[in-house]
Amino acid sequence: MDNHELASTSSPKRKPGRRPGRKPKPPPAPSPAAAPAPAAENGTHDPASGQKRKRGRKPKPPAAAAAAASSDGHHHPSSPLAAAVSASDSPDPASSPAPRGRGRKSRRGRPEPPSDAGAAPHAPPSPPRRGAKKGAAANAKKAAAEVPVVEPLRWEQVAKVMPSMDAVVKVFCVHTEPNFSLPWQRKRQYSSSSSGFIIGGRRVLTNAHSVEHYTQVKLKKRGSDTKYLATVLAIGTECDIAMLTVEDDEFWKGVSPLEFGSLPALQDAVTVVGYPIGGDTISVTSGVVSRIEILSYVHGSTELLGLQIDAAINSGNSGGPAFNDKGKCVGIAFQSLKHEDVENIGYVIPTPVINHFIQDYEKSGEYTGFPILGIEWQKMENPDLRKAMGLKSDQKGVRVRRVEPTAPESGCLQPSDIILSFDGIDIANDGTVPFRHGERIGFSYLISQKYTGEKAHVKILRNSKVLEFNIKLATHKRLIPAHIKGRPPSYYIVAGFVFMVVSVPYLRSEYGKDYEYDAPVKLLDKHLHAMAQSPDEQLVVVSQVLVADINIGYEEIVNIQVLSFNGKPVKNLKHLATMVEDCNEEYLKFDMDYDQLVVLEAKTAKAATQDILTTHCIPSAMSEDLRT
Repeated sequence: MDNHELASTSSPKRKPGRRPGRKPKPPPAPSPAAAPAPAAENGTHDPASGQKRKRGRKPKPPAAAAAAASSDGHHHPSSPLAAAVSASDSPDPASSPAPRGRGRKSRRGRPEPPSDAGAAPHAPPSPPRRGAKKGAAANAKKAAAEVPVVEPLRWEQVAKVMPSMDAVVKVFCVHTEPNFSLPWQRKRQYSSSSSGFIIGGRRVLTNAHSVEHYTQVKLKKRGSDTKYLATVLAIGTECDIAMLTVEDDEFWKGVSPLEFGSLPALQDAVTVVGYPIGGDTISVTSGVVSRIEILSYVHGSTELLGLQIDAAINSGNSGGPAFNDKGKCVGIAFQSLKHEDVENIGYVIPTPVINHFIQDYEKSGEYTGFPILGIEWQKMENPDLRKAMGLKSDQKGVRVRRVEPTAPESGCLQPSDIILSFDGIDIANDGTVPFRHGERIGFSYLISQKYTGEKAHVKILRNSKVLEFNIKLATHKRLIPAHIKGRPPSYYIVAGFVFMVVSVPYLRSEYGKDYEYDAPVKLLDKHLHAMAQSPDEQLVVVSQVLVADINIGYEEIVNIQVLSFNGKPVKNLKHLATMVEDCNEEYLKFDMDYDQLVVLEAKTAKAATQDILTTHCIPSAMSEDLRT
């Protein structure tokens, strides 16, 4: 039972009707053709009308209460907790006293037995007549004895529903982010807090963004005043999961690891537990699963299976577990949708993604990532397109638009191939595959269930011929990487020109969270559509120009790509640094994007570099990774 249901029954409201203590007006005498008097509907006997209520008919609840009960989706009579609530929700005849006739004693204040939701409906005993007090008392005792007593809930029943909160820990992390504007140093450190939970094998799971660029991580158990130093075992950037451990044996005493449940269904109840902002103690929010589909993981810049729930997920909830009604963990809270048009939309990493991360670490000893099929594809929903591509009436699939040159698929797949099936599962024209009963999901879900290095059986249609391949799957090699994975940014400086590699964190540092709107169009085009032609290819730009006499007139060059040096194409930053350092020509010529040209005298430029480094307190002209 969730918190909303308990709250709705903890403070019962007075039933609408007559105010107690005021004598009601007698009802008018009914005509032969008139409907039954209102007193008959209330289940009371009206001596004036001469009509008695029908036995066994349960009094009707007020219209407002009935509407509230029908609109509340939290009533589950099948559970023991809900049975107790439904008993308290049933109308109480004593809450509205019956009208008194002449010579009848008032029954106000005499308690009536509560009705039982599980028993057959019955009416309260009729008011005693004059001279029949003993019989009325006997009837009341007999009626009270017939009402079954609702037993109090045992702790074992509640423990099955309530999750194990002692396994939920608070994560304290100190971050030191890289400084992309001044890549030779880091930013000022800051602290954050999030949530995590204990699993088997003396391990703790939390979100990857909770420990990104960490310098120190500490954990604190519920009800404890001690913070334990933690060690980061693995960080999965794509799936936004991190694995920690604690060497101190005291941390693991008295705590049972959580158990994982299966993938929930739609409308299944979930409970999110964690340490969000607004307080220091543990917090519990509840909701239901409202959607299951392939979601965009903001931190990982990937698309994986995810759950959408209507429980509140706030800052600090990240990394906390989501429980089902049996107390098993079915996911990890990791992000929410903040928009003026939506409310209470949170997202949870489901157990298939969590198990993939754990098993990947156990197999290889490190996180290797989620493989992809290195292609771009097009839907085949148009009948003319299917006919032109040679598809038969019983064939379905998706068309290959482009194949990444660095992907293993480039050796067997070609543009305009039609992918008919993946691992024996047919792909529809819209790119979906059967998921569960009445549900379909994108076929990328099948790829995400594989591990890096595994093979997949792919059936394609090429020139009206069906071909089959066993393709080795690998991770995605992007021209502009989504993460630098904890490494400091690479840089190279000559004559005040600061050359750097473009990445998503670099764009976010330069242009803010809305970098997809504010960054230069050519950089965004390469970020969204360009493919790396070789595994070591990088996008090199002039980040800024440190003003000096040698670079007069070039001060306004900012974030422009370097295409070639002295007529030779630039593959990556290390290649550029090597060509400049080994240059014996008279001039250093840099061909830039937008047809810009930078020319410097070689000897003068190299001599001025050391003075510029000293002026700006830069320890070296290149980063550590370029010197090795």
